[in-house]
Amino acid sequence: MTLETREQNKNLELLLNYLPKDDILRNMEYKKNRLYLSIAEFNAMRLMIVSIILTFSMTFSMASEKPNILFIAVDDLRPELGCYGVKYALSPNLDQFAKTAVTFRNHYVQVSTCGASRYALLTGRSPSNSGAVQNHAFYRGKTAIQDKQLPGAQSMPELFKRSGYETVLIGKISHTADGRVYSYNGQGTGKHEMPGAWNRLSTPMGQWKRGWGIFFAYADGKHREDGQGHKNLMQFTVEKDTDLPDGLLAESAISELTKLKAGKKPFFMGLGFFKPHLPFVAPKKDWDAFEKITIPDPEDRKPFDSPYKHSSGEFFKYSTPYEKKRPLNHKSANMARRAYLACVRYVDRQIGKVLQHLERTGLAKNTVVVVWGDHGWHLGDAQQWGKHTPFEIANRSVLMIRTPDVKIGFSTNALAETLDIYPTLLDLCEPEFNETHYPLDGISLGPVLRGEKESVREYATSYWKDSISIRSKTHRLVAKIKNGKIINKELYDLSERLDTVENISSEGSAIEEELTKQISNTN
Repeated sequence: MTLETREQNKNLELLLNYLPKDDILRNMEYKKNRLYLSIAEFNAMRLMIVSIILTFSMTFSMASEKPNILFIAVDDLRPELGCYGVKYALSPNLDQFAKTAVTFRNHYVQVSTCGASRYALLTGRSPSNSGAVQNHAFYRGKTAIQDKQLPGAQSMPELFKRSGYETVLIGKISHTADGRVYSYNGQGTGKHEMPGAWNRLSTPMGQWKRGWGIFFAYADGKHREDGQGHKNLMQFTVEKDTDLPDGLLAESAISELTKLKAGKKPFFMGLGFFKPHLPFVAPKKDWDAFEKITIPDPEDRKPFDSPYKHSSGEFFKYSTPYEKKRPLNHKSANMARRAYLACVRYVDRQIGKVLQHLERTGLAKNTVVVVWGDHGWHLGDAQQWGKHTPFEIANRSVLMIRTPDVKIGFSTNALAETLDIYPTLLDLCEPEFNETHYPLDGISLGPVLRGEKESVREYATSYWKDSISIRSKTHRLVAKIKNGKIINKELYDLSERLDTVENISSEGSAIEEELTKQISNTN
C-alpha cells in the first residue's frame, strides 16, 4: 500500500469517528484491527461523507436562519369570525389558519381609533407614556417619528430593518393607507409616515390613484374623497376581487412574496387590508352569500345612559338604503350588519390567497404570521355603531399568531394587549439589533405561544379621550379622569355577555376596588 493510500485511510478513520458506522463499515475489510480501502473505494467513500456533511450543514443553516414576519392588519375587524365562535360569519380562510395558530380570544387594543392603536402597536409604547391618542400621532406633535436615525429604533419595522431584514409595506399598517402623509383631499408632501421603517412602499393605487382614494373606494375608481359627493354606506356591485383595492393588495403581496423568496434576506412584510372599514364595499358575491343566513339582531337595544356613549356619527354620516332612525329598526340593523359581514368575507378571501401563496413558495416553514385587528367595532351593540368608545366591544379585536414550530393551533383566554405584540416578535425572532428609542411597555406572549404559561398578564388597559378602561378576566371598569382624579366610574360584569350595558358600580365592591387600583398604577 502506498504512502498516499495510508494517509487517506487515516483521514477516513478520523472522519468515521463522527459518523454512524453500521452501514458505512458493512462491506469494508479489516486486517489486524486496521481498515484498508483501495483508492477508488476511498474516493467513493469521500464523496458519500462530503454529501452527508453538506446535508447536515444545510440543515443547520436553515435552522439558524432568522424567521420572516408576515404581519397582516385588518381595519375595524372585531372578532366576528367563525374561529371566534360566531356561527353566522363566513370566514373559512381565517378559520383554517386558526387550526395552525394561537388565537387570543381576549386581546385588547390600547386606543379604539385607528392611528393611535397602530401607534401603540408599532412603537410599543402605552398612551400613558407617549400621550398618543390621536390618528395623527405618527407625524404630528411630540409623538411624531423623527426623520433621522436615532441610536434606538423608533418603530418595529425600523428595528427589523436595522437587523438586516427586508421591510415591505403594502396597504395600511400605520394610519395612512399607503405609508405616505396626505390629507383626505390629496394635499400634502407625501412624506413617509414612519421614516426609516420600510425598504419599499408597494401599495397599488389602481384606478383610484392615491392612498385615501383606495381606502374610501367605491367601484370604477370613485371614492369618498374625490369631490363628487360619493357617500353611500354600502355598495356590492363588482364581480372580481381585483375590481376593488383589497384584491389588489393581495395581488401585490403575492408578487412581493415571490421576490422575497428569491432574495437572501429575512423579511418583514406589513400587509394592511382596508375592509371592513366604512364604507361597506365588496363584490356582489359576498353580499349574496348571506341570503339564506340568519343574522341575529344586536342583543341589547334598550336605552342606556353613559357619558362614554357617542352618537355613531361616523356611521350615520353615510347615505343609507333605508330610513335613518335611532335605534335602527330590525330590517335596517340587519342590513347594516350583513354589509359588515360581507366585507369580512371579502377580506378573509384575500388573506387566504396570501397565506396559500406563502405555503406554495415554502416560505411558511420559516415565517411568523400575525393577524391583527386594529380595534373592535360596535354593530348596533348597546345602540352604538362604530368604534371610539371605552367599552368592551370597541376595544376587543382579533389577534392570531402562528410560529413555524406550531403544528396544531389552539385558542386561549389569556388576556393580551396590542402592546404585547412588539416584544413577542422580538422574543420569537431574536433580531440582531434590539435597541429601541423608548422602553417597550408590553409583555412577550411567547410563554403562552410555547405553552409555558396560561397567561402573562392579569389586566388589559385601554384609553379613550379622558377615560381609562381596565379589563380583568371577568369585568371591565371604565373611569373618567380629570386633573388626575377619578370623577366617574362604571363597572360591567362580562362573564355572561360581552355587550352588557348594565352598570353594576357600587361602593364597597371588591372587584371595583381591585380594578381602581390598577388605574392608579397605570396613571
